[in-house]
Amino acid sequence: MAINWFKYSAPTAFYGLAGKMIPWFAVPAAVLFMVGMYIGFFVAPTDAIQSEAYRIIFIHVPASILSMFIYLIMAGYAALGLIFNTRLSSMMATALAPTGALFAFISLWTGALWGKPMWGAWWVWDARLTSELILLFLYLGFIALQSSIEDPRRADRAGALLAIVGSVNVPIIYFSVKWWNTLHQGATIKFTGTSMHVAMQQAMFIMLLACWLYVIAVTLARVRSIILERERNTQWVNELKEVRS
Repeated sequence: MAINWFKYSAPTAFYGLAGKMIPWFAVPAAVLFMVGMYIGFFVAPTDAIQSEAYRIIFIHVPASILSMFIYLIMAGYAALGLIFNTRLSSMMATALAPTGALFAFISLWTGALWGKPMWGAWWVWDARLTSELILLFLYLGFIALQSSIEDPRRADRAGALLAIVGSVNVPIIYFSVKWWNTLHQGATIKFTGTSMHVAMQQAMFIMLLACWLYVIAVTLARVRSIILERERNTQWVNELKEVRS
């Protein structure tokens, strides 16, 4: 039986679908977080060079990766909303921004915890660290810009322009260790292979997957709230409120 997925591009239809999907992402995310943390902190061996301090990578690396990917996805949704004037796309961009900002903050915070024993300083104006800090400011700027404009349509257009322009920063973060002489180490896992212990790899990928599932669950929950806020004067929202009351 064919499913008409296009009907879910309407906020009215997507609201119900999102509510059904949230548990399917939230529960596995919680389970995988516990499994990944257990393997990373209790099963994975001690690193020969960085000792126990290296274990911060099981939080730092997934947070850093997702802070970049979320921004690109957010910019993509914002661009779709700007070009095709699709309401749900703009709502998704708005829903993604706080989670992206959270992961950018976690990336910087855990990076500082890792940098202190490795570099002897909490912060250095390294190319990757600085560009990641700019990414956090872009997230916060996107959120602040949208919040400062009362008209949702105008807020979406202004935020979309900032998101699209700011996406240039993402490849700068990724390639910074190759383009400049930085203190930050390069990629540990490459297409050509890795020297990481199997347990380290397992913990890393499990934590990355857990973070992805968390992002999806939280974004779906947040976009439902945004839909209710923006559609509060429509008949279907009023009927939903009556049913709940």
